Amino acid sequence: MRRQTFLRSSLAVIGLASVVAHTTALAQAQTYPNRAVKIVVPFAAGGPADVYARFIAQRLTETLGQSYIIDNKPGAGSVIGTDIAAKSPADGYTLLLMSNTHTVNETLIPNKPFQLMRDFVAVAPINYSDLVLVANPKVPANNLKDLIAYAKANPGKLNYASSGPGTPYHMAGELFKSMADIDMVHVPYKGSSGARTDVIGG
Repeated sequence: MRRQTFLRSSLAVIGLASVVAHTTALAQAQTYPNRAVKIVVPFAAGGPADVYARFIAQRLTETLGQSYIIDNKPGAGSVIGTDIAAKSPADGYTLLLMSNTHTVNETLIPNKPFQLMRDFVAVAPINYSDLVLVANPKVPANNLKDLIAYAKANPGKLNYASSGPGTPYHMAGELFKSMADIDMVHVPYKGSSGARTDVIGG
């Protein structure tokens, strides 16, 4: 039980992203883990969830003496990777890094092939992060006021990128559109790294 307690405490950092397990088996075996553990990240490599997962995996590997392997399964606003984790054996050797995207998806996508409250058990929160609005330098706006004015003068001309439907980027973008009373086109990506790359590229 001491190793299980360490696993929980080693992940216990205040935040919105969490590690969850498709199991209750973590409480059953005192020798856990006795083989490699897979952490499914339902977002693309290079994004915040991937970075946090790799940091945690490295520390767990060093401390517990077993490999923690990252398995990126992006797409459909985290649904693809989450479904893969839900269908894995319920033995404690597949973990899922989830974010508040999963909470949004509970209402945004009603007919998912899994149920969070039924198929997963929470392990620990691991991080909290903020969002920042950025634009390519070619956009004729030097501040938020200029951006809103440009969007109002050119309805539907601006696109905004997100790491997928239901993600915090998507929800923040829609909230911004509503509050500023502007029209921008949502362009969902499989992960935030692709979105950033295309914003930088214009």
